[in-house]
Amino acid sequence: MTRKLLSLLLAAVLSLAVSMPALAGETVHFTDSAGRSVEVPADITRIALSGGTAQMILVALAPEYFVGVASPWPKEAQAFLDEDYYNLPVIGQLYGAKDLNLEQLAALDPQIIIDVGEAKASIAEDMDDLQATLGIPTVHVDAYLDTFAQAYRTLGALLGLEARGEALAAYCETAYARAVAIAAQLEEGDRVRMLYLLGSDGLNVIAKGSFHGEIIDMLCENLAVIEGPSTKGTGDPVDMEQILLWNPDVIVFAPGSVYAQVKDDPLWNELDAIQNGRYVEAPLGPYNWMGFPPSVQRYLGLLWMGSLFYPELAGYDLYEEVAAYFELFYHTELTREQFDRLTERSML
Repeated sequence: MTRKLLSLLLAAVLSLAVSMPALAGETVHFTDSAGRSVEVPADITRIALSGGTAQMILVALAPEYFVGVASPWPKEAQAFLDEDYYNLPVIGQLYGAKDLNLEQLAALDPQIIIDVGEAKASIAEDMDDLQATLGIPTVHVDAYLDTFAQAYRTLGALLGLEARGEALAAYCETAYARAVAIAAQLEEGDRVRMLYLLGSDGLNVIAKGSFHGEIIDMLCENLAVIEGPSTKGTGDPVDMEQILLWNPDVIVFAPGSVYAQVKDDPLWNELDAIQNGRYVEAPLGPYNWMGFPPSVQRYLGLLWMGSLFYPELAGYDLYEEVAAYFELFYHTELTREQFDRLTERSML
């Protein structure tokens, strides 16, 4: 989606009729993705987030409604986020770090607590318990790679931000459909044989068929076939012997891994990908584009991989696409210089 098209889309959705504001104290019933009917304020302007995934998703839709953030923004985010949002108090997370500060959360007086992303097996019970403890409506909205559009429409309706939600949903649908179209044109043998390696020694892999490997599997032949792959973002540990046996044509290293060291390492140079200079580091800014944590920024990963591995099929200017994403999801203009810095280790 070019920036010109994005501007036209925004203009179109913002022309939608705006509902009359709700009366103070009025409530409505909202059925969340866990099937729970929750009484919520009809006019919501103060929200708390249950975790980092909700934070990443909702900063695109309603950053001005945040009473705090679930986790500190990465330092890479400071260049792209409004200072008012970047310096919000940290509340903690219900999942992940499990450091949710209930006392601080209550003191910040949100009207609602929102959990967004992959539903845990205990999600309904967790939401009920948190709501009962704090007396604050608490809801969960599912959001997966193929359902982010619906999530944004649902969240937009919940928060009275339908036009913004529709703009974000339309972007998600377009980005996902584009990746699906590229994948559909790849015949047997066309997919790039690759590994995604992470960890301080580069000896962890994101396995084929894992939740974290979703976008890799979509566009590439992921050689990391592991029995019972890990559900964690740290992936599965392997040894160098196994990586040599896989011998990928391309390696993508996670940010902070061993990308900078492998060129001069004799053992790594036994791999075709290293010998041929066919290795890159995944872009980082504000988050890892490959989806760690796995959230809406994975669309950036799809855009990047499509352009990197299949430029003729992609047929788009990656800078223009990424700039459109940053304008819509981070409310900032991404300069060419910033883009070049974000991707300086990420091009073959």
